[in-house]
Amino acid sequence: MPQLEDSHGIALDWLAQGRRVVAASLIETVGSAPLDAGAEMLVDDAGRIEGSVTGGCVEGALVEEAEAVLKGTPAHVSIYGISDEEAVGVGLMCGGTVHVFVHEIGAQAQEALAATRAAVGDGRPVALATLLDGDHAGMKMAVGPDGVVGTLGVTDLLDHSVRRDALGLLDQGVTAVRRYSFEGEVMGSDLRVYVESFATPPEMVIFGAIDFSAAVARIAGELGYKVTICDARAPFVQSRRFSSVAEIVVDWPDRHLRGRELGPRDVVLVFTHDSKFDEPALMAALETNAGYIGALGSRQTQEDRTARLRALGVDDDALARISAPCGLDIGARTPAETAISILAEVIANHTHRGAGRLVEATAPIHPREAEVG
Repeated sequence: MPQLEDSHGIALDWLAQGRRVVAASLIETVGSAPLDAGAEMLVDDAGRIEGSVTGGCVEGALVEEAEAVLKGTPAHVSIYGISDEEAVGVGLMCGGTVHVFVHEIGAQAQEALAATRAAVGDGRPVALATLLDGDHAGMKMAVGPDGVVGTLGVTDLLDHSVRRDALGLLDQGVTAVRRYSFEGEVMGSDLRVYVESFATPPEMVIFGAIDFSAAVARIAGELGYKVTICDARAPFVQSRRFSSVAEIVVDWPDRHLRGRELGPRDVVLVFTHDSKFDEPALMAALETNAGYIGALGSRQTQEDRTARLRALGVDDDALARISAPCGLDIGARTPAETAISILAEVIANHTHRGAGRLVEATAPIHPREAEVG
C-alpha cells in the first residue's frame, strides 16, 4: 500500500505554509526497480526535497524536472531506464524502468489529498485518482465507499468511469494505472489515470489442506486476497503446493480464528471434510464479521452438518450465513473449475449481484453509483 503520510501528508503541510510543491510520483515499474509504485519525491520552490522514487538512481534528474515544472513546464510522465534515451546518464542500475509523473500540486488537488489523508487517519478505505494526461493533468479525485471528493475536470463520464474502477481497485487493495478515451469511456487509451488504493487486502482463511485449497488460493491471490491455509495436521499443510500460494498455519480452526479480526471484505472457507474440524471452524467463523462463509461437501453432507450445528445451538439466522455447498452451479469438477465456481460466488456476494448470465440480464453490467459531491 502506498505510504500516504510520507508524501501526501508532507505535501499538505508544505502547501499550508504557502510553499509551491511539485510531486514526482512513481506510477509504474517494469522489470526490477528499487521501490514500488506509490513512492513519491517532493520538491518545493525553495529547493527543499523530501522522499525518493528509486533510492537515488534518478532523483537528480527529477529535481531538474521539478524545477522546470515550477517555471511553467506542463505536468508529464517521464520514463527512466537503462535503455531509455531520455535517461542517458541516469539509468537505473537495477536494470528496470520506472514511469514517474512530475506535476505541481495545485489548489484543486489539495481538497482530494486532505480527504484521502483524513480517511486513512480514520481507518477508512480510500483511493486517490490522479489524471496523467491532457490540459487537466494533475487533477485529483478521492474515492471511497462513502462518496467522492474532487473531480478530474474533463467529463462527467470520465469521473464516473474512474469512480467505478477506483472502487474496484480499492476492493482488491491494488494500485494501478487505468486508461480511458478522451470522453471518459473505458474502451480507450487516450487518457491515463493513476489510482492509489489505501486499503489493506481482504483476507481469505481456508481450512483444510487439499487440492481445492491450493487451487482457490492461487486464483484468490490474483484477485487481491491475502490467503491463509490452516490445518491442524502438519504433514498435510507443510507442502510447497500450499506454501507457494498462501501463508500456512498449523492450528485448530477455532483457536486460529479466535485471534483474527475479519470484516465484510473477508472470506472463510471450510474444506476439511471432517466433522471434528468442520463444526469448530464454522462456529468460529460465525463469531466473526466475515462477509462470506463457505463450506465444501455434498448436499447430504451439508444436511448432516446443519443438523449437528443446530444441536450445538446455532440458530437459523447464523446458518443462513453459511454458503454450503459453496460455489455457483457451473458443472465444476476439477479443483481449478471448483475454484472458479467458489470465487465467482464470493465476488457475486460481495458485489450483491445475482450471478446469472449477462446475456439474459437486463440490468446495467456496471450499475451507476449514486452521484455524490
